[in-house]
Amino acid sequence: MRTFPYVSMLASLLLALSCTTTKPAASPPPPPPSPDVAETETRDLDTMTVTPEANGVIEEEDIVAAPDSLPTTRAPRALAFNRVSDLLHTKLELRFDWAEEMVIGKATLRLRPVFSPVRSVVLDAKGLNFNSITNTAGKELKYSYDQEEQKVTIELDQTYARGEDFTVVLDYTAIPHEGGTAGGAITSDKGLFFINPRGEEGDKPRQIWTQGETENNSRWFPTIDKPNERCTEEIYVTVNDRYKTLSNGTLVSSTSVEDSMRTDYWKMDLPHAPYLFALVVGEFEVVEDEDWNGIPVNYYVEEEYAPYAKAIYPYTREMLTFFSELTGVQYPWPKFSQVAVRDYVSGAMENTTAVIFGEFMHGTARDLIDVDLNEKIVAHEMFHHWFGDYVTCESWSNLTLNEGFANYSEYLWMEKKHGRDAADYHLLEEWQGYLGSLRSSPPHELIWYDYDDKEQMFDAHSYNKGGAVLHMLRNYVGDEAFFASLKNYLERNKLSAVEVDELRIAFEDTTGEDLSWFFDQWYLQAGHPQLRITTDYADGSVAVTVTQTQRTDNNVPAVFRIPVAIDVYTNGTATRHHVVMEEREQTFTFPSATTPDVVVFDPAHQLLAEYDYSKSPGELEAQYRYAPAFLDRYEAIGLLSNQEGNEDLKEALFTQALQDTFYAIRGIALQSIEEPTTEQLALIRQIARTDERSEVRATAINVLTQSGDEELSAIAAEAMDAEPYAVVAAGLEALVATDPETARQAAEKLEAIDNSSISGALAGLYSETGALEKLPYFEQQLGKADGYEAVALYTAYQSLLAKGETAQQTTGVAMLQEMALDQSQSPWRRLAATKAISDLRTDLSARVEELGNTDELNKLIMEMGTGLENIKAAETNADLRNIYEQQF
Repeated sequence: MRTFPYVSMLASLLLALSCTTTKPAASPPPPPPSPDVAETETRDLDTMTVTPEANGVIEEEDIVAAPDSLPTTRAPRALAFNRVSDLLHTKLELRFDWAEEMVIGKATLRLRPVFSPVRSVVLDAKGLNFNSITNTAGKELKYSYDQEEQKVTIELDQTYARGEDFTVVLDYTAIPHEGGTAGGAITSDKGLFFINPRGEEGDKPRQIWTQGETENNSRWFPTIDKPNERCTEEIYVTVNDRYKTLSNGTLVSSTSVEDSMRTDYWKMDLPHAPYLFALVVGEFEVVEDEDWNGIPVNYYVEEEYAPYAKAIYPYTREMLTFFSELTGVQYPWPKFSQVAVRDYVSGAMENTTAVIFGEFMHGTARDLIDVDLNEKIVAHEMFHHWFGDYVTCESWSNLTLNEGFANYSEYLWMEKKHGRDAADYHLLEEWQGYLGSLRSSPPHELIWYDYDDKEQMFDAHSYNKGGAVLHMLRNYVGDEAFFASLKNYLERNKLSAVEVDELRIAFEDTTGEDLSWFFDQWYLQAGHPQLRITTDYADGSVAVTVTQTQRTDNNVPAVFRIPVAIDVYTNGTATRHHVVMEEREQTFTFPSATTPDVVVFDPAHQLLAEYDYSKSPGELEAQYRYAPAFLDRYEAIGLLSNQEGNEDLKEALFTQALQDTFYAIRGIALQSIEEPTTEQLALIRQIARTDERSEVRATAINVLTQSGDEELSAIAAEAMDAEPYAVVAAGLEALVATDPETARQAAEKLEAIDNSSISGALAGLYSETGALEKLPYFEQQLGKADGYEAVALYTAYQSLLAKGETAQQTTGVAMLQEMALDQSQSPWRRLAATKAISDLRTDLSARVEELGNTDELNKLIMEMGTGLENIKAAETNADLRNIYEQQF
């Protein structure tokens, strides 16, 4: 499951929402502010911002006090499901009543006692209506439903002993939407979804698709809906001939039946967990790629996107080869299919051989220029076919054994395909997601046994931190041992459920080393190191003092064991020293003939930590020039940009950074230059015209627009003819500054383009110029925008509404409230709509006298206040609830 963008990004938006939100520049993230050279600061890698440092040693308030009395009950612990009967095979025969959004099904389940004899079997069957439950001979079996209609207990026709199979046949109907509710990171638990079932939503495609994780497939068929269960599968699904179907395994046959109907027979011969069962029905083009080692590879796409299928799901065949070779285990399943569906409730899902994505994956060749999100998510879901599908976490407490690996696959792929800089930039973004999430909730263990709800596991710990911990483990044991250990882990646990100890044992058996210290502090305890670092040079030695300053509540270790390298640079050359930190404060001393240029702690930048490490401008210059890693260069430019003085040094370094080989460094350099020199201006113009990365090119155009460059008119004209939409959008903004009438005419033509960069640029233009006649354009876009683009678009809409009449504002607010209350909408849209209402209410309240203290205006302001309270009460997403309470 890839929960992008909800898990790792919503929490990190908290800080941004404390300021006025505007359309983000099409560029890399903003540079990190510099520590004040006169005061020690803490560097927070989440946003590369600085905050005053807290305690440097264990203070009294950091120590958890002994309780006044002993507890009287055991602490809660989410145990793995207690398996009594082993589900061996599931056969489903399905058809649908679209008008009623009903599943009409027959399930034949073959089971066997796990150990003790059984006289009954309990199945998960959430809200199903049973017509009959029988054995294979047709004999009725007695059954009872629990009061909540979540589980059905079936009395068998006899007692079955270990090794004896038994079969139950259940004839049933299901209406999943009647019992399902909104969820957390996975935004609904209905299990099966009808999209535009009665054709009432215009030309929106009619579809059926499923989302089983966590335990929601039991809303459309009876099963043992637990991650430590697995079985083989057959699905016979009858649909109208106009629809294609997709499910797990192989399509064995398609048979015509009555009235233009067809039955497709899908079969999966390898056992997998019930939450991985999938079914998709819809009008799709099936684009066949070349087989991979005899295995079919195909892409289900809406007809208009068929020409771009391989770009939408990039590098699929290449990734199958890469991950097979990397793990030493060849892709084990019979096919690999991918599909994007409408109104999906998460980012993507690793259903075995049938991956489902949200419609955000769609795009034309122009849309997808420089978009690396698609390939990251393809990698993520594919890697699950080893880690999650082939070897599955036995309980949701161990979810990071699925999601941490899938998260880390994105790094592995970026490293292989695009180089170490690109991979490390991605890792920085993952750190940002994890550290940002701690603003709204405390840290918890990666293997989290005392959660309140299993849906809480789908957070930036299981994903972002889980991937970062694997990166540290790889760095510690080395590449050869790391991947050999993964092969060992996969082979010995194939087609089974695992807990974290099995991963540890696989590494220990491979390397011969006791790694309990690593797994204890990173998997079974919470948090991460917070390090204060100082350096001192005297008498031919450099002393590096490292203090762990992290608080010790929430099961955070007072002392992390940290094996790490330290590079001491003299005359541009590094001498590497390997040390192990095992105390709260340690000083490491190394010989050095002269005062070091700079000391780089953890030069591999593999350690998940926050730092308080002040460096002088000269040290930052040396770090940029000599230290090779992406983060060294990125940090040096960002920190220098916020230091006062040293203009000559900054000019030389920023000029060099404009020519850096990696696009994010060029981007941060562009953002760091306030008044470009003649040499820098020439470089910026060149970047604006020819940079290989479209968002950097767009940022350069924005810089030239803000400075009123004399060549802006020509550059804007060139940008309007560019292929990447991000460049066209920046060109439009430049054109507004140089030729407003031509910009207005160009904007009219651009309205027909369905692209977030273009709609964002148009929204900014129309909002700034007060073009109230363009409110309908905004309203057409509200349901399309997602992610940060949604926040920017809705903010521009609110800004334009503020310039309108009260009647227009009332209509707009009603639309925004409807969007914010609709839990089936993207969390980003709900957030953006809520923020827009709050901002409009604040704006109008401040201008009541100016606007005229009318009854209609005061009524609207009161209604917005009531609406915000209703939105808060209705919201089901924990991240959004936290944001609403803090911000609105």
